[in-house]
Amino acid sequence: MGIDTADLDGFLSVAIEAAKIAGQVILVNFHKAKTVEHKGQVDLVTETDKACEELIFHHIKQAYPSHELIGEETTATFGSFKLTDSPTWIVDPLDGTTNFVHRFPFVCVSIGLTIEKVPTVGVVYNPIMNELFTAVKHRGAFLNGSPISVSPQNEMVQALLACEAGTKRDKETVDLSTCRINNLLFKVRSLRMTGSCALDLCGVACGRLDIFYELGFGGPWDVAAGVLIVQEAGGLVFDPSGDAFGITCQRVAASNACLKDDLVEALRECGGL
Repeated sequence: MGIDTADLDGFLSVAIEAAKIAGQVILVNFHKAKTVEHKGQVDLVTETDKACEELIFHHIKQAYPSHELIGEETTATFGSFKLTDSPTWIVDPLDGTTNFVHRFPFVCVSIGLTIEKVPTVGVVYNPIMNELFTAVKHRGAFLNGSPISVSPQNEMVQALLACEAGTKRDKETVDLSTCRINNLLFKVRSLRMTGSCALDLCGVACGRLDIFYELGFGGPWDVAAGVLIVQEAGGLVFDPSGDAFGITCQRVAASNACLKDDLVEALRECGGL
């Protein structure tokens, strides 16, 4: 498929518009009581998640009726998705639903466009903090229109790490998660768990965080936009084992070029990768 500059400009514009439409709904409902459903033991969904996905899908379909759509809530309803080479919009309408329910302000809309399975446009919007992260392949990454880049940190002991506990609560998964965290706490400056994979990736992209990893997140909607934003900010995205990143594998790590090997080595020490 031939994609020119005008096409990319249009894709980015539509993604930003859709993110801001959904973001306004999130903002309006942020401090209101929520109707909450459980998708798992600790994985939540609200009426706002569903409403935002419908709004985003409608906006994109109006502009690009032939494009494919993959969304977190649609997949939860129908049980599967298929990523093809066709232009495909991958949407998390509200990343950080648990944060949203608890009024913890790390929530965002994440919209990524893949072409031939390659992330090409990424938009992550936190309406509570009014932060809009954007990227187009080969064009750099931006926060509210200003260029961003990963941190220059080259010492693991001075790095700020982000990770997530995931949604599984079986003993084996929890034991491996806590082993990794215990091990890493002796190697880094400090640790954060924000509750949003997309915003963690953006944190690495703009240099607020130095390293990030997560295993067992929900699906490609959590990472489709954020991985491109990291890459365009000069960072690396990879599997926590050190292998190549796979957008459908539910495993991701991100860092600058200096810290990748140290992070991978630390994660391997606990096994389970």
